[in-house]
Amino acid sequence: MAIDVYKQWLGIPEELRPPTHYQLLRLIDFEDDPEKIRAHYKKLNGLVRQYATGDYMLESQDLLNELAKAMLCLTDKSRKRDYDESLGREFGDEKDRGSKPMLRILVAEGEIGKSQISEVEEFADRRGLTHRDAVVQMKLVTPQKAAEALAQELGRPFVDLESTLPDDNVLDQVPRKLVKTHSILPLFVDEDVILVAAMDEPDHELEDEFRLRFGKPMRAVIATPLQINQSIAKYYAPGARDEAIAAQFDSKSVGRGKKSGKSSGKVKAEKPKSEMTDDEKKQNFQLGLIFMCWAVVGSALIDQFLIKPYLFPRWSFFLGLIFIVPPIAFFLLYEKHFKK
Repeated sequence: MAIDVYKQWLGIPEELRPPTHYQLLRLIDFEDDPEKIRAHYKKLNGLVRQYATGDYMLESQDLLNELAKAMLCLTDKSRKRDYDESLGREFGDEKDRGSKPMLRILVAEGEIGKSQISEVEEFADRRGLTHRDAVVQMKLVTPQKAAEALAQELGRPFVDLESTLPDDNVLDQVPRKLVKTHSILPLFVDEDVILVAAMDEPDHELEDEFRLRFGKPMRAVIATPLQINQSIAKYYAPGARDEAIAAQFDSKSVGRGKKSGKSSGKVKAEKPKSEMTDDEKKQNFQLGLIFMCWAVVGSALIDQFLIKPYLFPRWSFFLGLIFIVPPIAFFLLYEKHFKK
């Protein structure tokens, strides 16, 4: 049986179809306070999540995504202005005064004192940290507050990934290697943009990659580093994503990026190679060195104390396995670990 989730869950009357972002989030038209927008979103998100595991699981997931898209649009200054103008709002000719640095934002919000700005800057310079990481490591503010202040400085919306459900179709189109390299999490398509959670402002190379991959520009939203890393581990765990789909999109992107030459036949996706993180490669390299050392030492011991006494007792010194076992061990390790 079909259910009107707008009416039964959110109390939106039938005549308001489709609801605007403001109606969806139960806000007054053209509400400009991002804190109030996020507060309404958080309340409605918790309400809809009650149905996430019942008979209306799919309807719940669709509505959760719709709520998230509305919140991210209305907390994004540039996108909100375009959206408000589409609803008939008129803006004056006031000039954009620009955004304040995140430390000044934290001072204005009463999170840190004005005298602490120089302390944070010195701490960040000494350790090579960003101001966001510095205030967190100094335990002056929470990771979420620091990320919210950075988002305000960059003019980006902040997203709480714990209450946001990414679109599997979007996740499948972005390979694990790209996600881990840039520390990002693709979220979903919102009309003409791809929303991507990031720790900081993305570079142009990443933006070009998403434009080629989806045919749409990406729009970064800011999340805490911990939540992004946890989400990558959750949604890109080994076997969780179909890397063959991402490989197909890689092939298509390469084809679109060529300036000359014609396509010959169908694009055939290559079988994806297993990809290791830098930490995994480092660990494999260290284990490989240890194994090689034991292969050399073990071969020498077997030569001197097992083979020589029984087969070549008159020889003062014997080396045989040492020229056979270590090269074989090196070949096997190279093929299994280092060649990937």
